[in-house]
Amino acid sequence: MTSYQPLHEGWTVSGADVTALPASVPGCVHTDLLAAGRIEDPYLDENETKLTWIGRTEWVYSTTFAAAPGTPRLDLVCAGLDTVASIELNGVQVGQTANMHRGYRFDVQPLVRAGDNSLKIKFNSPYAYAEEQQRRLGARPNAYGEPFNFIRKQACNFGWDWGPTLVTAGIWQPIGLHGWSVARLAEVRPQVTVADGTGRVEVRVRLERAAEEPVTITASVAGRRAQATVDGIEALLILTVDDPELWWPRGLGKAALHDLDLTLATADGTTLDTWSRRIGFRSVRVDTAGDAYTLIVNDVPVFVRGVNWIPDDVFADRITRDRIARRFRQAVDANVNYLRVWGGGRYESEDFYELADEMGLLVGQDFPFACAAYPEEEPFASEIEAEARENVVRLSSHPSLVLWTGNNENIWGHEDWDWKQRLAGRSWGAHYYFELLPRVVAELDPTRPYWPGSPYSGTRDRHPNDPAFGTTHIWDVWNTDDYTKYAAYRPRFVAEFGFQAPPTYSTLRRSISDDPLAPDSPGMAHHQKAGGGDEKLSLGLANHLPAPRDFDDWHYLTQLNQARAVAFGIEHFRSLRPLCMGSIMWQLNDCWPVTSWAAVDGDGRKKPLWYAMRDAYADRLLTLQPRTGAPLTPGGPAPVEPGAVFTADGAPALVAVNDGAEPWIVEATVTRRNLAGAMLASAFLSVPVEPGAAVTVPLPPDVSTPDDPAAELIVADAGGLRTVRFFAPDKDIPWPSASFTSSVDADGPSTKVTVTAGTILRSLTLYPDRLDPEAETDRAGVTLLPGESVTFTVHSGQPLDPAALMSRPVLRCVNDI
Repeated sequence: MTSYQPLHEGWTVSGADVTALPASVPGCVHTDLLAAGRIEDPYLDENETKLTWIGRTEWVYSTTFAAAPGTPRLDLVCAGLDTVASIELNGVQVGQTANMHRGYRFDVQPLVRAGDNSLKIKFNSPYAYAEEQQRRLGARPNAYGEPFNFIRKQACNFGWDWGPTLVTAGIWQPIGLHGWSVARLAEVRPQVTVADGTGRVEVRVRLERAAEEPVTITASVAGRRAQATVDGIEALLILTVDDPELWWPRGLGKAALHDLDLTLATADGTTLDTWSRRIGFRSVRVDTAGDAYTLIVNDVPVFVRGVNWIPDDVFADRITRDRIARRFRQAVDANVNYLRVWGGGRYESEDFYELADEMGLLVGQDFPFACAAYPEEEPFASEIEAEARENVVRLSSHPSLVLWTGNNENIWGHEDWDWKQRLAGRSWGAHYYFELLPRVVAELDPTRPYWPGSPYSGTRDRHPNDPAFGTTHIWDVWNTDDYTKYAAYRPRFVAEFGFQAPPTYSTLRRSISDDPLAPDSPGMAHHQKAGGGDEKLSLGLANHLPAPRDFDDWHYLTQLNQARAVAFGIEHFRSLRPLCMGSIMWQLNDCWPVTSWAAVDGDGRKKPLWYAMRDAYADRLLTLQPRTGAPLTPGGPAPVEPGAVFTADGAPALVAVNDGAEPWIVEATVTRRNLAGAMLASAFLSVPVEPGAAVTVPLPPDVSTPDDPAAELIVADAGGLRTVRFFAPDKDIPWPSASFTSSVDADGPSTKVTVTAGTILRSLTLYPDRLDPEAETDRAGVTLLPGESVTFTVHSGQPLDPAALMSRPVLRCVNDI
């Protein structure tokens, strides 16, 4: 009684001087042109600049298909069209679209004929549409001067400070014919709650009908079953499960999932439609009492160890389930528990959320608005409500989704970015963030919290980016200030912060043909999209590290500085728990090869930042932080023992943070040493740290106070964890020439590189991708005292030259500059 015929074959695309090229569906015009050899790869060198014409061209996708109509209803189902399109079937227009972020369904039963049918989808130029809307409604400010806020399309298609300007068009999601009779499941919305040991699933169903006869809906989950006979178009089925196995975020328990199945049938038992989804029993809320911003899952406060997520490729058809799984594995291996889906991208895919459910990753989904004032007039108001309703329903059953956020930086922008005068009273999106979207979420997804923006301070009478309330973005660090300024912040929840560095060397060499490579060579400059980015990189180096002598030094040092900057921020924010309860680093991933804030570059390779983030986000963190003075008491009792607060000249104290599920008895040896490794003072500290706690232990003055700041450091060791703190920046330290011995032991795809220090070795890092682009090591940025050893395990698809592994520029440390 139901059928589905995908329409993914036989498509061609035409436009401008391009005639009937083979087209992939799902896909986009850029990848079709690339496959046909009509354009050069836009990710290489400066090729992007040659392709502006694509976004200013009208494109027509055409195919023919054979169909045998046999059901009362036959719908053309377009899961995603990018973006402004007119659909024609057998020469008759069946519909128009103007929103990439939603799907469309058209009844085409009267138009489909036996035998061949002609289907055409005509895509208007995104620029032409957006610019016309801009002229009609009046300009609205945005961060990048492109008209992305006048079209419901992925904003970063129009370029960003990490992304190329590649304005796409095409059938980007599946398309097909759905045949059905009597009724279909138009909307299934399970609302899952847990209270007093009982799980409750309220399944709200909306039907679309082709006949008025009664139908039966049956739902089952975890051995429970409910059934309803429906004469109309709406039904509610309720299932209760005693003591269900709960869904927990990673690190706190098992991410238990349960199959929820629905069947729609006629009175005689003939199946009309089915629906299945794995759900999780868990509760979620955000505690904002006392100016806090704390995510609570299953009544347990969670410190968010997060990363921001951008679309993993400009061209969505290249983002497969396996690719998302690899990226998620990289996040999980870096001890991440939270992904924030940023508002300049899109609502993410079912694959994305299913994998997050399975892996126990928490997800916050921004509604797709970013860095711009958005018009509230038609057609945008209706389109935005329709897309919000569709996607809230689509995603609300996923236990990994724990937060809806209204926008990225638009409330902040309205307050601080000189928008008000330029707007001259015109709408800018406030209606969406404070009225429409919270109403939609409250109606369709009432068990999940909504927050109006990122950043947002909780009420409209406060500055939206006040770090003392709600969520904050910290961008004076990177833009104007040194990363040590992170320590001056005492935020409640940091939703964005970060520092730049170039991608891995093998990614650079694949994507940029400059010879020689230089920080300012043409390809390098083109793949740096941030305004003043290279100057900011140079300033960051000058504050901390020796001056680079050549490109290899620059590459190593900028990557090292990025890793240190972000780790410095994460460790500081975590040390403030429970005052601060979240740290979402900008950003996990890149969408192309670019100098950016990412931990994983556009070719999927880990930068040194990834390793630093892994250590800084470990369940158990040992860190040395400046502390002095009275207990820190933000709206409650002192969160640290014996109680201390940061000041710029504070003495180092040991902070132990336990985000694991079990108590931790910290037994730490803390020593002050000189560069030769000689011990100048020591102390043994023992302190219990309960799950979800951060404990600060002052150090004795003889350990925390140097005789010669330029030539001393503190080392803290506790049960295999180590942290070091130097009293001076690396540029001011008289490093001895690097001296070490080494050995290389190859065993199939693994090579173990052991380095034993003859002198102190600062931030020892191995770059095996310079020898094999597929090679990857297991650690980076290791500081060794004289006599200590470290073993790097390198995985590679080919044998690696031992001499090259142990030589510059593959093996690096600060000493060799």
